[in-house]
Amino acid sequence: MCESLTSMSEQQTVPLVRTSTTNTTSHNGPGIGIPAIELRGVIKEFRSHGEVVTAVKGIDVAIQEGEFFSLLGPSGCGKTTTMRMIAGFEEPTSGTVRLHGNDVTYTPPHKRDVNMVFQSYALFPHMNVFDNVAFGLRRKGVPKKEVTDRVTEILGIVGLDGYAKRRPKEMSGGQQQRVALARALVNRPRALLLDEPLGALDLKLRQAMQIELKRIQREVGITFVYVTHDQGEALTMSDRIAVMNEGVIEQLAGPREIYEHPRTRFVAGFIGTSNLLTGIVTGLDANNHAVLELPDNQRIVVAAPQVTAGDTLEITVRPEKITLSATEPAPEACALRGTVTEVVYLGTSTNYNVTTSAGAEVVVFSQNSTDTNLGARRGDAVWLQWAPDHSYAIRSTA
Repeated sequence: MCESLTSMSEQQTVPLVRTSTTNTTSHNGPGIGIPAIELRGVIKEFRSHGEVVTAVKGIDVAIQEGEFFSLLGPSGCGKTTTMRMIAGFEEPTSGTVRLHGNDVTYTPPHKRDVNMVFQSYALFPHMNVFDNVAFGLRRKGVPKKEVTDRVTEILGIVGLDGYAKRRPKEMSGGQQQRVALARALVNRPRALLLDEPLGALDLKLRQAMQIELKRIQREVGITFVYVTHDQGEALTMSDRIAVMNEGVIEQLAGPREIYEHPRTRFVAGFIGTSNLLTGIVTGLDANNHAVLELPDNQRIVVAAPQVTAGDTLEITVRPEKITLSATEPAPEACALRGTVTEVVYLGTSTNYNVTTSAGAEVVVFSQNSTDTNLGARRGDAVWLQWAPDHSYAIRSTA
């Protein structure tokens, strides 16, 4: 029997809107073929106070044409350094950077067919919107009529029709962000790199701009590489996400896969909120699922291939998968007993903190519109229950 369960919480002239190229899919996700961006064995080291600091530790990744790809992780994980190596602002210590099959590891930024958008926007305050967006085209000597046509087109795509004569100071933060995006896109890069471009916006505007960015990316049909530490941004916009931690990619997959099936403890804890529990396998059930049995009819059932009795497992279960009950769940359900220690009403949902009989801290999210929980109050004794399919095993490293 398991006696304890512990808690862990130079640019090409091509149409701006791409409709039918071999390796690009503008509306149905990334294309398949030669990657738009490819990193192989990329390592980046810096010297700090006489010591070597490895910011990126051997990354291998291929980003496809037309893909919205996010580099997600906490501060200092290496995501911005990785993007700067793609842009050419940093050279790898070792490894290869390829853009559309061409080795650009030591190619300067202005000769790479990519543009970059920064959090600060860096708009010219003395210029109106039209002139800010047209600046790069004019420096390249693009004919006046083409400049007008291209700027007008991109302002329409980013939702700034009618704003051409405004100065940046006359615009909101979200509108300025769109100007910066238009200025980058009007040059028709084959890939756009975005380094936390929404970070200076308030929450509501940031959420609205996430949807707009994804719409714009689909409409122009080019590759976006997006750096963020915000899990919600990455989940909302990305075709695939690379979750980085301490210079390595811990998991690379689609948003649903990363959220529902985190590969490591770090990913489980970093993406959203997750309950991480540790226990000892006591046996296998008829479906060959691992069973962790606990005193007083408590149990966790989880699909965990290649485990045997006595193995230590870490199990993750998302708070919204758990319900509270006053009565013991059915035998096929995962079940833990506990006491409600905190109740937080958040309008659309109520969050419950529950301490299990074994001392684990578990968080439960209940939607108020379809509340299937019993409306527990602090101090109530409750059962926690969830379907075995909502348990996900991470083999313990202990």
